[in-house]
Amino acid sequence: MLEVCNLIKDYEFKNEKKRVLDNISFNVADGEILGITGKSGSGKSTILKILRGLEDFDSGYFELEGEKIEPGSEKKKFKFLACNSAIHLQRNFGLWNGPAIENLIRRLNFLVEGHEGLPEQDAPNYDELYEEAMYYMRLVRLEYKAQHSSNLLSGGEKQRLILARQLAARPHLLLLDEPVTMTDPGTKQEMLDVIKNIRAELNIPIVLVSHLPEIHLYLADRVAYLEDGRIIEIGEAEKVLKHFLRDMKEKVALSENANKEPIIRVKGLSNRFVLLRVGEVLKFEDISLEINKGEITALVGPSGSGKTTLLKMIEGLRYPKEGEITYLHNGKWLNITDFTTQRLDLRRKMNIMHQEFTLSPHSTIREQLAFKLRLKGESSLEYAREKAVELNISEEALDTIYKLTEVSEEEKDKTLRKMNLSVDIYTKLFPNITKDTVDEHARDIFETLDLPLSVLDKTPYQISGGEHVRAYIALALVSRPEILMLDEPFGDLDPVTLRDVTNSLKNINREFGTTIVFVSHHTDFIKEAAHRALLIDNAEVVMDGIPEEVCNKLIDMSHAKYLEHDINGLVGN
Repeated sequence: MLEVCNLIKDYEFKNEKKRVLDNISFNVADGEILGITGKSGSGKSTILKILRGLEDFDSGYFELEGEKIEPGSEKKKFKFLACNSAIHLQRNFGLWNGPAIENLIRRLNFLVEGHEGLPEQDAPNYDELYEEAMYYMRLVRLEYKAQHSSNLLSGGEKQRLILARQLAARPHLLLLDEPVTMTDPGTKQEMLDVIKNIRAELNIPIVLVSHLPEIHLYLADRVAYLEDGRIIEIGEAEKVLKHFLRDMKEKVALSENANKEPIIRVKGLSNRFVLLRVGEVLKFEDISLEINKGEITALVGPSGSGKTTLLKMIEGLRYPKEGEITYLHNGKWLNITDFTTQRLDLRRKMNIMHQEFTLSPHSTIREQLAFKLRLKGESSLEYAREKAVELNISEEALDTIYKLTEVSEEEKDKTLRKMNLSVDIYTKLFPNITKDTVDEHARDIFETLDLPLSVLDKTPYQISGGEHVRAYIALALVSRPEILMLDEPFGDLDPVTLRDVTNSLKNINREFGTTIVFVSHHTDFIKEAAHRALLIDNAEVVMDGIPEEVCNKLIDMSHAKYLEHDINGLVGN
């Protein structure tokens, strides 16, 4: 039994105090799953961190197995908490290499010896540890992968193995923080059924944080709805979720695009991606497709099917072994895989949003928009080409430097080091941007995104979660790109915020004619946001058509029972 009473938590940032949890109270019985939902930034994850002992709090208390935890409790209370609770985080992939089961044997050995050393197989208690480890492998339905190397498991299998490691600590409380958000429907279903199995087998209280209503409808006995750090309602899942979604805006209609004029052509694309000790992982063979100008196109499919890899090749960030990827540029077809002086101009017309998007926490939105305009403004390349001549930088090197603005910071730094350059090369090559220029370019974009211009002079910490996402979209759009590429950028959004963002994308597409290509696992988002969807499976395009039909095919392939509980019955639009 878990009891939480009047928890209060304040954060302080730049001498400003903000209350993130305000008198939070609830209880969870043994064998019960309590779901917690709410908008991004409402305090959901903070509750879990406090219950795990990862965050302190200002007042109130919580009680587990008769042990009462208060602010300033003595160390042995938090040691008790560490030994009797477990938390599962969405993006934790910390595993030992070697056979999967050894991760559990090491964890169980920690309970005996105080360290995670792997005992010898002839140790007196090895067989006992192995049998208990197999119990937890069966609990998460991974017994058939016990002897497989952990680094060769799929993403979903790694998540279940990590969950098994948490359970091997024999906790009396399980905390789940967005355990399935960034996975495909089939992987979600596997994990959700494992959670049901854990509840039935271990009979411990489980607290589940998720912004996905269908997850709570499938799993939770009760749901608590948070808003601005307060519990607004707690009770039966469907009733509470209807309350949460009551303010969801109506859908904006998709633009009509009668002219199916291609702007991107992929022809005869072939490539093979290999991992050490696995052999062939993805094999693209003779892929051909077209992306139409002014349309929103979704790439959808199971995890590991090749969606992101295909998108990166279309973006020109990875090059195929065979085939060509051409863009309609100034009335001519330009192959993005071949270096030409025109490729720089083509890249200026494109913007890319990757997974794990973020805004710089220490700069204002205005400063970040100014830097984007510095790189991709109308006269930026003309200025950069003149500076490159002065700095003795070739056009081909400038092309590489420009491409690096679309890759990860790690890849950018590594490539620049090889070129004997540092990141300040961008300030040397590209022009300064004035405040008036930012205002001029931001005005229409902000209006279309329903963002107040006052956001310009705030840092990401000073704006809401929904404003943060729309500000990031504004960053991608401020240079008025013709083409916008997005790789699963909105998987962490609650449905109310996601509707706002989806409407914003459709407005951008309608107002500016922007061609948008995105990768997503989120079937509701795809059905709502796209004109067309391509189903990718095992590096092949297996279906190309109406988004609802393509998504239904993916759901059927994935045996995703949880999607029988969609949000359509909870909202009026």
